[in-house]
Amino acid sequence: MNELIYVVITFIATFGGWLVRSLSISGAVAAFFVGLFISFGFAWKGLIILGAFFVSSSLWSKLQKHKKESVLEKVEKGEQRDYVQVLANGIIPAIISLVYFFSPSMLWRDMFIVAIAAANSDTWASEIGSLSKQPPRFITTWKIVERGTSGGITFLGTIASIAGALFIGIVSFVLWNDIYLVLISLFGFFGSIIDTWIGAVGQANYRCFVCGVETEKKQHCGQRTIRIKGWRFMNNDMVNWLSILSATILYFFVTKLQ
Repeated sequence: MNELIYVVITFIATFGGWLVRSLSISGAVAAFFVGLFISFGFAWKGLIILGAFFVSSSLWSKLQKHKKESVLEKVEKGEQRDYVQVLANGIIPAIISLVYFFSPSMLWRDMFIVAIAAANSDTWASEIGSLSKQPPRFITTWKIVERGTSGGITFLGTIASIAGALFIGIVSFVLWNDIYLVLISLFGFFGSIIDTWIGAVGQANYRCFVCGVETEKKQHCGQRTIRIKGWRFMNNDMVNWLSILSATILYFFVTKLQ
């Protein structure tokens, strides 16, 4: 009976995400299965944490959208998440949940929380940081860059990143009061830093022949763009996936060494 309830709740949540245009159809389908797998391992508590990430991130993405129009010219995808974006953020927590289902352990539980915290930290940093009055600086050179540039950071975005990781940590602490709140939040924030660094050194960036803008998009102004840096396979979704994976693996090794 509990499993059926989780299926219904997950369906309603993902259908709602599609209705408010936070998810595409493919994104809603992917989110449904991610939520289903998470419910297998962590039941309603896992769904609450997943919901805290999705709802908060969706709300921030809609905050002052008119001020983010210049950023949308540079980033590959818009605010409506497709299946690739959903899996880039959700596949690792889903896999950890299945592992926990077959082999329950506090370590797997904490790694699950770290994965969600890292995803939330990066999303809050991007959505809130893009509203900063100060221009971003490139993380490797500290030079001023355009808003929306991969690898760019702002003070506001950094504070938002810390808050995003801490938010998931606090929600998790309310659900399980035996978690290492500070440590988990720290690794969640660290995942966002890794995301920014990979975005700076490895993410593919292109230039539009027509308007000259630098962008993550392979097509702009109706024309194919030319790659000016980064690896072709390293798009934003790959960067997100690698940063979440890195944060969870590092947490695993650090806790094992204690």
